[in-house]
Amino acid sequence: MTSASARPRRLLVAEDDLDVHIMLELLLASAGYDLVMTRSGSAALSALEESGPVDLAILDIAMPGELDGLAATRRLREHPAYENLPVLLLSARTNEAHVAEGLAAGATDYLVKPFDSDVLLSRIRALLG
Repeated sequence: MTSASARPRRLLVAEDDLDVHIMLELLLASAGYDLVMTRSGSAALSALEESGPVDLAILDIAMPGELDGLAATRRLREHPAYENLPVLLLSARTNEAHVAEGLAAGATDYLVKPFDSDVLLSRIRALLG
């Protein structure tokens, strides 16, 4: 049993594919996470400013608009309040160069789509410590 002061861990999720967005929302909410759900990189950064602190950001790489997941990650790393925020990138881009690009952008971890739900939840737990 947790103390009354304990709060659920809060995750910022940016995923533009509606099916994956809904699946992530259902999976993560059922796992007990408090969610801030968005569909683009720019919406994720705006939501972060409006919603307050989060414990982890999960960003799809390929999103429409000027801020894809890589650009949003770079922006987070430039902001002093978010420079140490764990960032998990999700992508259908599978080769090593893509993974290296994501990590070079400042991601803490990289998970290739399609992914297993248990693997995603394990990665999230590991990133949250």
